[in-house]
Amino acid sequence: MNVSLSQKCIAEFFGTFVLVFMGCGSAVLAGAHVGFLGIAFAFGLSVLTMVYAIGHISGCHINPAITISMLVNGKISGKDAGAYIIAQIAGAIVASGLLFLVAQGKADYSLAANGLGQNGVEGGSPDHYSLMSGLIAEIVLTAIFLVVVHGSTSKNNHNGMFAGVAIGLSLTMIHIVGIPVTGVSVNPARSIGPALFVGGDALSHLWVFLVGPIIGGLLGGGIWRLYDRA
Repeated sequence: MNVSLSQKCIAEFFGTFVLVFMGCGSAVLAGAHVGFLGIAFAFGLSVLTMVYAIGHISGCHINPAITISMLVNGKISGKDAGAYIIAQIAGAIVASGLLFLVAQGKADYSLAANGLGQNGVEGGSPDHYSLMSGLIAEIVLTAIFLVVVHGSTSKNNHNGMFAGVAIGLSLTMIHIVGIPVTGVSVNPARSIGPALFVGGDALSHLWVFLVGPIIGGLLGGGIWRLYDRA
């Protein structure tokens, strides 16, 4: 199947849109009903379903940290990686904007009070964890996630048809543990979208959710290389 770069970028845009709209939407629109566990599953199920919807087109990165890790490990070209990242960020921004429009339909919704499912540390952390705790958590959680991504999609893994299940469930697992700390990013695009609308601390602390996932993604790729280079 010959897939153009534009088709891949459309797939990455759509996949990231779904991840942010459904994942952050579960927090903003349904959080009071489903709690942290429901939010965790919303993020995990978004990725799981997108793997099977667009994985055959673009590989379903929908995350700059994954794309950068794939680039460093020789699984994607620099040209494609740059285009993917632009598409992912654009998808996250559009999803955040539409989520904001939907949320405003509730009379007592307030962007300042209710937010858009943005990530945060210190005062912006759900349980008020420090900046250092948040940064460490993002690095560790992203590293774990990327080991699963690389391992489940490896040519040496003969259960590749179940990669989406492993990746989706691992993201769910990560959210179950990490939501109280930062709301869980492990994905710079997912953090950029809401932060641009919310501003304030979400924007000033955005670097944590850019640097942490990128470092974690590189670390996860390095751990994977130690035992399964495909």
